Amino acid sequence: MLTRLITSLVTLIGVVSLVFFLIHLIPGDPVEYILGDSARPADREALRSELGLDRPLPVQYADYLSGLIRFDLGNSLHSKQPVTALLLERLPATLKLSLVAFLLAVLIALPLGVLAATRSGTFWDSGAMTLSLLGVSIPNFWLGPMLILLFSLWLGLTPVSGMEQPGSVVLPAITLGVSLAAILARMVRSSLLEVLGEDYIRTARAKGVSEQRIVWRHALGNALLPVITLLGLQFGALLAGSVITEKVFSWPGIGLLLIDAIQQRDYPVVQGTVLLIAVSYLIVNRLTDLLYRVVDPRVRLE
Repeated sequence: MLTRLITSLVTLIGVVSLVFFLIHLIPGDPVEYILGDSARPADREALRSELGLDRPLPVQYADYLSGLIRFDLGNSLHSKQPVTALLLERLPATLKLSLVAFLLAVLIALPLGVLAATRSGTFWDSGAMTLSLLGVSIPNFWLGPMLILLFSLWLGLTPVSGMEQPGSVVLPAITLGVSLAAILARMVRSSLLEVLGEDYIRTARAKGVSEQRIVWRHALGNALLPVITLLGLQFGALLAGSVITEKVFSWPGIGLLLIDAIQQRDYPVVQGTVLLIAVSYLIVNRLTDLLYRVVDPRVRLE
């Protein structure tokens, strides 16, 4: 447990350091973005000094790490609001989108993967895997606008953007969940096929147990362990993957906040948002490890 904690801390420090230096290497000056091109040089220097951007980069980095130790992510360069407050304001929207996309992906992937495994080598198997391949191949930045064009502009069934209107989460959740559903379906199929070839499954069939009971009662439960591993990894990835989807649908979550902060060169907001995504990813992975013991008591956590 201590080893995992140390590994997580090292990972977070690496993420924080990498993002800090990379964001400062991006061309563009936040002072010029705030004041505009017509600002006087004296005003620019005054604002740069006020924001602390005139100090050497190692000094800024040390101050940032010092703030992290005190759980202080700093203030936005533009709105002057605490970064923590901005993240807490936007986080519920991202969690709502990620959870709906996650549930949608599971509801699609589980029956699709079971169908492909139990009908292996048939038309149903080929069709399910073809749909899975399409789901993996279609990028979010293309699927989102196509869904908007079809269901919002042509059919008028869903809102175009935002999250205020009823049903506004449907299209973003589909856009975000399609690729996850495709990956999960393939994993369910391969894992279930492996379990269906075990000796105890053949014994159950020899005893006359129905195929439906064998699949859903005996085989699927034992096939879930690798699927749970993938679920944990992919749910953490949903938070990072929601960046593009939130931008396409103007969904007011941390993904849209990150994109806007990058465009505005708002360094503290970018660093805080990426740190939140990294922490969420690590937490989900640790919870996945704990879930192993529930699904399979034989698994021992180090």
